[in-house]
Amino acid sequence: MRAHICQKCLAPSKFLLLHNTNTTTSPLIRRALPAITARRTFLTAFRKTTVEKDGEVRPPLPSESASPSDHSLYERSEGTRVLLKPNNLFHPMDESPSPSMRERAANIKRTAYCPHPHHRAASSPSHIKFTCPDCGIPAYCSEEHWAEDYQNHMLICDALREANEDDHDLRSGRFFPEFEYPGEQMDEALINFTNWDTLLYTRDYKAINDERSLRQVTKLLTYPITVASFMHELSPYDMRHRLTMEGLKSVSALRYTLHPPRVGAGKDIKGIRVTPPPVRLFILGARSESSLPREVWHQLTHMFPLSTFHLVFIGPQSMMNRDAELPLPDRTPANPFGAVVERVSHNMKVSTFVEYYHTLHDTGIFNPYDPYFDMFVLFHPGLGHPGSAAEWESTLPRLLDTKCAILCTGYTEEDMNRDVDWVHDKCKGEFDVLLEPGENKFRSMRWDINDGDPSELSQGNWGIWSFRGKRYEAVKQDIGTI
Repeated sequence: MRAHICQKCLAPSKFLLLHNTNTTTSPLIRRALPAITARRTFLTAFRKTTVEKDGEVRPPLPSESASPSDHSLYERSEGTRVLLKPNNLFHPMDESPSPSMRERAANIKRTAYCPHPHHRAASSPSHIKFTCPDCGIPAYCSEEHWAEDYQNHMLICDALREANEDDHDLRSGRFFPEFEYPGEQMDEALINFTNWDTLLYTRDYKAINDERSLRQVTKLLTYPITVASFMHELSPYDMRHRLTMEGLKSVSALRYTLHPPRVGAGKDIKGIRVTPPPVRLFILGARSESSLPREVWHQLTHMFPLSTFHLVFIGPQSMMNRDAELPLPDRTPANPFGAVVERVSHNMKVSTFVEYYHTLHDTGIFNPYDPYFDMFVLFHPGLGHPGSAAEWESTLPRLLDTKCAILCTGYTEEDMNRDVDWVHDKCKGEFDVLLEPGENKFRSMRWDINDGDPSELSQGNWGIWSFRGKRYEAVKQDIGTI
């Protein structure tokens, strides 16, 4: 009989059973009783088991306590699961209930050095050993140095604590409604790129009323939205806001492709129309952005419903930690670079190349390049960073040769300015700035901790700027004047 009772009908019956045991049982409750009893028996047995995956202790199903306001915490003990509630997200990193957080704390202590001025003055670096009790992040070599330098640590202590709680929130086992993304944009509803709030509202996201949830969702969406905010016809970057004249020319070419006029295409023979090639986005030096859930990148197709996209992730780390998910194919004459190709939908394809771009460029595999259909994106490339600048020296001239727009981001203002200075130093006079360097309106709202130096905080895609190879226009000259 229970197979013929839907969940909506079971709900009031279960509520009456749980809250009023003295109520005379109605025919509906008698019919629903076997289903309710079986489900409660299953949940009781399920909660007693512990499932561990990849070293993480997984939480049980949400509690079905009779009191919906019950926020009691799950105790940590052997044989039970951990479900962190909003009021129990703060834990010292080295004493965290999450094994991955404890492992990260150990890595910080192995690699990071104490920031106390004494070590810089005496040239005697010492590894971090002491965890700040206020933020829960390993910060100094000893409690004495932490206390002596506490005035400087206070400047970042709150941000470190916030980052600590956000990391525990991701491992809390709660349901994340903020990661449910809307579909295609209605023609009548224009997207507002003023800030995150207006974008999420006009894109019809579910209301996000919690700052932590907003930080979590922007951590992922910053990648496709940063790209879209530069290319879209309603972009917040215009001639009055950092876009240069050369930049207007480049984005106008892209927008001509991304916002085509409606041609009256239909499903019958008379409605057949020629489909333009896909817009290719070459994401160079890809790392974490290449492993984002594909529905995150698919937001581009919803904001540009009349266009198709081909995302090309390129870099030696573009398949890091994804070998079990998508093993690298063998390099064959048909697939000489072992590209991993994913068909996300009918209007988006993703290709991943575990290779340096300059190697691929020299083979001509992507020729020809077209500024109307192609753009390069460099998320936190570290062009001027001493540890990675040498890897970009061979790539930069080849990027400028394509004459396509190159969009770059930076973790911090210092990081972005260092990249800008490096490009000016290496290719002065050979490129045009399209978008003046500045703060990105769609940066990640979450703070990221540098494990090599916890005193350095950053935000994903904090800054944004753009450039391309200089184009020399032909000038008509009267021969008689020579």
